[in-house]
Amino acid sequence: MRKTILSALVMLSLTLPGFTQKRLGNETAAQKTKRMEWWTDARFGMFIHWGLYALPARHEWVKNRERITTADYQKYFDQFNPDQFDPKKWAKEAKNAGMKYAVLTTKHHEGFVLFDSKYTDYKATNTQAKRDLVKEFVDAFRAEGIKIGFYYSLIDWHHPDFTIDVMHPQRLDKNDDNAYAELNKGKNMAKYRKYMYNQVTELLTKYGKIDILWADFSYPGKNGKGRDDWGSVELLKQIRKLQPGIIVDNRLDLNDYEDGTDFETPEQVGPKELEKYRGKVWETCQTFSGSWGYHREENTWKSNKKLLDLLITSVANGGNLLLNVGPTARGEFDNRANIALDSLSLWMHANSKSIYHCTFAPAEFKAPEGAKLTYNKDTKKLYVHLFEYPNTGYITLDGYKDKAKYAQFLHDNSEIQIDTQKSTGSDLVLKLPKKKPDFEIPVIELTLN
Repeated sequence: MRKTILSALVMLSLTLPGFTQKRLGNETAAQKTKRMEWWTDARFGMFIHWGLYALPARHEWVKNRERITTADYQKYFDQFNPDQFDPKKWAKEAKNAGMKYAVLTTKHHEGFVLFDSKYTDYKATNTQAKRDLVKEFVDAFRAEGIKIGFYYSLIDWHHPDFTIDVMHPQRLDKNDDNAYAELNKGKNMAKYRKYMYNQVTELLTKYGKIDILWADFSYPGKNGKGRDDWGSVELLKQIRKLQPGIIVDNRLDLNDYEDGTDFETPEQVGPKELEKYRGKVWETCQTFSGSWGYHREENTWKSNKKLLDLLITSVANGGNLLLNVGPTARGEFDNRANIALDSLSLWMHANSKSIYHCTFAPAEFKAPEGAKLTYNKDTKKLYVHLFEYPNTGYITLDGYKDKAKYAQFLHDNSEIQIDTQKSTGSDLVLKLPKKKPDFEIPVIELTLN
């Protein structure tokens, strides 16, 4: 409760007249908007969670969930052999699905790195893969014109100096300070901070221009970890020094700095909850199923309509969607992921104009029942996404009569007639074909006056 009250007081102080929030740099709001313009235009990206956890295939947190020791986890390192890894296929799948950027887990919480780091032996080049998998990812996705993002875990359950805490596989059943202090004798977080700093420097100097760094994650509090454990201030300064145009997420525990984060990251939330982020800069990260890493027996996969709902709702509220794929231990997207991506490809090929460069509609436009709106401010096009196709053959757009002059389906640019007799008062009534177009969610494009 005390923590909640303190947080509320901090937030209140940020709104008081004359209060100046702390800053790390001198970038202006206009400069930040320009730096992030490509990202806010792109709207849709691919997250890729891949590591040793693909072998047990029981969730990427399997080491934590099953409290596996480093010694017992070693068998996955010894067996890692992604003989079907072909990032060119991954890149083509992402491009076909309409994704404009991709973020790869260069290191997840397990501590295994997919790149050839000189600071550890726990890396892909020392497995049967014998390759820098990050380099191949970068080359393949960059060749398809897809922007490059690196996920890097602040957490490391393998590093000998990373102190055991409440998130660690070898955590204690009781959150006792003295017991944790005893457990961590000989461990030195300062050494781990240096290790992390060095690896992030490697990632940002070996592979050319990097567009996004996704650091994950902070959990300050009793026997948790936050900014001081990571050295977040110096780390973020180094990140921006090495890659001045880079975009960084909000998980370094620097939210009280005005420029301590570039975007918020609502994770695995439903479309309704995304509505409250309107007006902020944000990206929701979502899985096809209930797991980020490959999970052989996870069967709660989202339908095509659910995935489209997340994408459209994100854009309709001014945000991005980062949609995750968890490749198998052989280095392939499994069939369920491929089917989902192919379905998205069909829709995006026909309707991507309602996603790219779009945001929420101006306040005077209200979405009709069973529909959601996106808006391109440059072309002055308004897009009506029909989640429920009217069985009456008509759709009424309240208050649109003097604001829109032409309507068509986006997928084929076929005219949708305005019914002048039914369009009374300020309402605009469109006459729709009785048969719904062959898309899960058809889109009407309105040309505004």
